[in-house]
Amino acid sequence: MGILEVQNVNKHFGGLHALNNVNLNVEQGSVHALIGPNGAGKSTFLNCLIGKLKPDTGSVLFDGQPVLGKKPHEINQLGVSRVFQTPEIFTDLTVLENVMIPCYAHRDGPFRVNAFGRVRKDKGVRDQAEHMLEDLGMKEKMHAHSGSLSRGDKRRLEMAMCLVQEPKLLLLDEPTAGMARADTNNTIDLLKHIGETRNITKVIIEHDMHVVFSLATTISVLAQGAIIAEGLPDDIKGHPKVREAYLGEAEV
Repeated sequence: MGILEVQNVNKHFGGLHALNNVNLNVEQGSVHALIGPNGAGKSTFLNCLIGKLKPDTGSVLFDGQPVLGKKPHEINQLGVSRVFQTPEIFTDLTVLENVMIPCYAHRDGPFRVNAFGRVRKDKGVRDQAEHMLEDLGMKEKMHAHSGSLSRGDKRRLEMAMCLVQEPKLLLLDEPTAGMARADTNNTIDLLKHIGETRNITKVIIEHDMHVVFSLATTISVLAQGAIIAEGLPDDIKGHPKVREAYLGEAEV
């Protein structure tokens, strides 16, 4: 029994069968990549996992608990965090304040701000946020305006905001989208560091095969809403259906 179990999930949009009897079993502590061409159903699948969409049929279990029908914030409270294609940060706050907000949400429920729109200064929460930023190599930027950060640092900040909530499962929707190669490699190193220091299961949707084969322990391949192959990275590289549907002869 995996930490994430998806059983016979189907989703239609009118006459489009976006997800076709999808089954997935993600083991605790693994890095499971979901790849496929544009329109394969990857984003639909992820939105079903986090409660933004409800499948027509099927079930999704997280750590043995059903999640279908739950709202996104309820799924988050179970221990599921998501990193979006475009980093979701508060651009009018400092780096430190961005990380303090989910600290409050994780500890006390809805976060509180003072009359000036700044996060309430609580030493325990501040120390927790500073420790997270130090661990992810951003402490020297904690007083910087988050809107001024590079794309790579915005992603690193978003990771800190997720990790400070101590998730069991981290969903990453194209975490290197729009990045230069240097920032992509830094993000790969960051995810490896997270894997070495925390027992967090990760599901990654990604187009960049360099990222996928640098990080994934197992890979599932979607095409036209159905999983056409699944296995270890070396098995996927040479799978004829995968090459036909997606990889082609591109270097990996």
